[in-house]
Amino acid sequence: MAQQVLVMVGTRKGAFIMESGPARRSWKVRGPYHEGQTVMHMALDARSGALFAAVGDPWFGSRVYRSTDLGHTWNEPQSGPAFPEETGLKLVKVWHVEPGRPEEPGVIYAGVEPAALFKSTDNGESWQFVQSLNDHPSRPTWQPGAGGLCLHTIVLDPVDLKRVYVAISAAGVFRTIDGGASWHPANQGTRVNFMPDQPPAYAEMGQCVHKVVLNPSQPRRLYQQNHCGVYRTDNAADHWVEITEGLPSDWGFGIAVHPHNADTVWVCPGISGYKHWVPDAQMAVYRTRNQGETWEKLTRGLPQKDAYLNVLREGMAVDTLRPAGLYLGANTGQLFLSADEGDSWRQAAPLFPPINSVSTATP
Repeated sequence: MAQQVLVMVGTRKGAFIMESGPARRSWKVRGPYHEGQTVMHMALDARSGALFAAVGDPWFGSRVYRSTDLGHTWNEPQSGPAFPEETGLKLVKVWHVEPGRPEEPGVIYAGVEPAALFKSTDNGESWQFVQSLNDHPSRPTWQPGAGGLCLHTIVLDPVDLKRVYVAISAAGVFRTIDGGASWHPANQGTRVNFMPDQPPAYAEMGQCVHKVVLNPSQPRRLYQQNHCGVYRTDNAADHWVEITEGLPSDWGFGIAVHPHNADTVWVCPGISGYKHWVPDAQMAVYRTRNQGETWEKLTRGLPQKDAYLNVLREGMAVDTLRPAGLYLGANTGQLFLSADEGDSWRQAAPLFPPINSVSTATP
């Protein structure tokens, strides 16, 4: 059993790291690091133990920082991912960092706004623009969601090293099966009805996907929380099946899959893209243990009155212990913890700045 659990909290005003033992009863909080800056996401590289952070500075732009001592100190990158001049694009922010697979030493991926993918082969010292994705014929038609035109999710197939998925708001899921030489939309079965009272519509692309997750034990099965529902695929995104029935809303951001059981998934529904808080102002997490056939509502310890808050797309995370721990970061600064797979919750002591992301590691 792991002797240490890390919860990395990215906020609008810096990064925080929480540490606990496997019981997850008491927590030590460190930070803030990158004070005053927007930290969109953090990820621990299990290959090297390095911690990466997507950090945005209002004056000096967005860069990817690296720590080799679990966040106590950070390097000062000379530059972040940058678009080639001929694209005419300018980096707004780095949304997501994703360490490569064990067979890819030194590889780190970054998803950015405006929507694009970057790859580093030297642990983030330098970055290469993935031109093939930007060259997709649909690129001129991509439209931003409310948060901007961003590539916010990168999912690496743990078995097939040539298979990678990215999610773009609001263009949809794109997939490569040839190591990035070419990319193709992977949205069949997902809806694109964004306006009130608009009838269900389906298209090859243009979906506002909010988050995609995968359990490594069954890499051909993925789940996604979309602007228009929750979906599952069992065939590596050839086709998606909607599993929204039983949820109070088809809109939300947060989704997490169980680390040891690919049938178990949690979501935290919201009301809509216009009202960014939870249904009835009562916070709840919904869990399925049967791939989305049925859902159960989990509320014990979560605020059930006047909860005008929301969980953003990177705001839900799960650790790899048994039982699995769940973590919810609110856009109003509260962090909710569960050490029993969502059956009960409690609020962490710190009141953080608005939380952009929560991620976990068991080094």
